[in-house]
Amino acid sequence: MTVAWIYPGQGSQTHGMGQDLVELPGVRERLDNAHEILGWSLLDLTAEQICRTLYTQPALFLASALFTDQLWRMGFHPDCVAGHSLGEYSALYAAGFFDFATGLKLVKQRAALMDKVGQGTMAAVMGFDRNQLEKLCSSTPGVTIANDNSPDQVVISGTVEAVKQVTEELKARRTVLLQVSGAFHSPLMAEAAHTFREILEDVEFQVPRIPIYSNVTAAPVRDPEEMKALLAQQITSPVRWRHIVINMADQGVTSVWEIGPGAVLTGLVKRTVSAVQRLNIGSADALLRVQYA
Repeated sequence: MTVAWIYPGQGSQTHGMGQDLVELPGVRERLDNAHEILGWSLLDLTAEQICRTLYTQPALFLASALFTDQLWRMGFHPDCVAGHSLGEYSALYAAGFFDFATGLKLVKQRAALMDKVGQGTMAAVMGFDRNQLEKLCSSTPGVTIANDNSPDQVVISGTVEAVKQVTEELKARRTVLLQVSGAFHSPLMAEAAHTFREILEDVEFQVPRIPIYSNVTAAPVRDPEEMKALLAQQITSPVRWRHIVINMADQGVTSVWEIGPGAVLTGLVKRTVSAVQRLNIGSADALLRVQYA
C-alpha cells in the first residue's frame, strides 16, 4: 500500500482543536515551544480568534503538527504528502523540508501578511458547468479560479464586484461566499506574495525525506529551492487540488490519511478518485484507532 498524508487548510479549524492531545507524549513541550514563537497559546484562543487569519493559520499548522508528531511516535510514515493552501506548510514539515519552529515562524509571517490584505473576497461554487465557469472567469476582469477542489467544487477569488457578477451569472447548484480577509490565490495578493518571497530567501530548506505534491504544479517536488519558489507563487496561484489527487492516484497512491481537524479533503478525494482508501486523523480517539488497527 502506498500512503499519502494530506493536510487541510483554512476553513477546517475548530475551536478547541488539539485540547484532547494535551496529555499525549511531547504535546505540552510542543505547545510551550509554539507559545514562545507566537506569543499566544492555541488552548487559549476564543471562538472568534480562531476564525481570524492571523490566528487561524498558525493554529492549524500547530494542530496538524501535533498529530504528525504522534503518528511518527507510533512508527507511521507516509510515502508522499500534500496540503491544501495553508496545509502545504504542514505537509512540508511532514516531508522534512524544515523543522517545526521554522515552519511555524514562516506560517506566522504568512498569516500576518494575508490578514492585512483586506481587499476582495472568495466564493465556493458547487454543481456547475466547468466550461461556463472558465469562460466567465476569462471574460470578467478581476476574478479567477482560486481552488480547483474536485470535479464539482471550485472556489473563485477576486474583487467583490467581479465575484458577485460571476456567481450571479453562473448556473450552479450552490454558491457560498467565504468569510476570508482577502482574495487569496489571486493577483490581488501580489504585494503579499512579493514580501513573502523576500522572507523565504532568508530561510534554509532541507532536502526532504519524501516528495510533496505542489499546489502550484500538482507535481511531486523534492528540490528545496524549487519548493521555496513555488511557495512564493502559491499565494497568487490557484490550488490545483483536483489534479494533485488524480496525479497521486495515477502514480500509485492507494490510501490517503487526512491529518488534522475536519474531513474536507477526504471528501474531495472521494469525489475525485473514489477507489483510493481514505482515513481521517483529527482526534485523540482517531490516533488510538489507527494505533490498534
